Amino acid sequence: MPTSSSSPGSCSAASRKLSSLNIRGPKLRQNSSSRYQSLLKLVFLVLMGSGLSACATLSWYGQAISGHLDLLSRRELIADLIERPDTDPELARRLALVLDIRAYAASELGLPESRSYRHYADLERDAAVWNVVAVPPHSFKAHTWCYPIAGCLNMRAFFDHDRARAEARRLAEAGLDVAVFPAVAYSTLGWFSDPVLNTMLNWDDARLAGFLFHELTHERRYVAGDLAFSEAYAVTVERFGVRRWLLSTGREAMLDDWTRRQAESAQLVDTLLAARADLAEIYASGLESDAMARARQARFERLAIDLDKAARALDSRLLAHWAGLELNNAHLVMTATYEAGVAAFEALLAECDDEIHCFHARVDALAEADSEARAKFLARKD
Repeated sequence: MPTSSSSPGSCSAASRKLSSLNIRGPKLRQNSSSRYQSLLKLVFLVLMGSGLSACATLSWYGQAISGHLDLLSRRELIADLIERPDTDPELARRLALVLDIRAYAASELGLPESRSYRHYADLERDAAVWNVVAVPPHSFKAHTWCYPIAGCLNMRAFFDHDRARAEARRLAEAGLDVAVFPAVAYSTLGWFSDPVLNTMLNWDDARLAGFLFHELTHERRYVAGDLAFSEAYAVTVERFGVRRWLLSTGREAMLDDWTRRQAESAQLVDTLLAARADLAEIYASGLESDAMARARQARFERLAIDLDKAARALDSRLLAHWAGLELNNAHLVMTATYEAGVAAFEALLAECDDEIHCFHARVDALAEADSEARAKFLARKD
């Protein structure tokens, strides 16, 4: 956990704030409150056991718990919303589609028939959370934060954009490469009944299905502390599931559009990962700091040129957007976290002849193996 610069007095204030949170919220059912109270106690005990060095982390948990409880307080049953005459017809259509996608995920993709995505919540903002990623300028060993359930991760999520940017500024002032990424959804890994969010409905039906397949995959299998394995697995199921779902439901035009976007995304990922590989060699070269900084700058300048060329060739807004960013190691680490291991999972799926239950079983075996075995699997090239 990050070391705090807070005084003992400020830590005590943070403790009081955390312990006095309203656990139920205005719309939470009474019989659910014990679960939230248990979560709060678990977090509080973990933090108190780590001593005063956890003061800043204690403040972060306060915003995380209050942010999640605010989300839960906004939940409404999808079935009720669909039946209500005052519900916007397009919202009702999308919510009915969510229920169909959930059913498809369970029956055709081997994903859990969980408590999640039976509710809808309007957060009245464009992102569920904002993830902060921080990486040293001459290394890809990302800064990590550790959590009681998810393990140690290379990102820190904030429910408030301003707080995320403040954390990013603090880390940048410490000399790290930093980026802030908005996320349209997140998973509590089955601990709570996660709702569908308005942020997920801002996208088309194919992406909505992808979000649901991705997050439900996390509920099925998530390896604490191994984000690269868990995310690559979820991305693989997401893409396999969306293609199958579009084909099975006769959405050929949407499939064509989705396939085009996947090609653009693949070009983006290949370009970013190629730059990451080159930079990894530079960082491991033993060059003096000034020479390394010049080599780094030259490779990032070339990356911007490569992205601009690809954007023009494919007439891609996605690639053009990335070409216009001031990219750094944090962007490349985040890309690798989600994408670097996907090829290995796709090869595993092909070995199962696209039979999803065979695939899940193979993944389960890997999840039970040690971290070295999983890292070796993710690095496979076939």
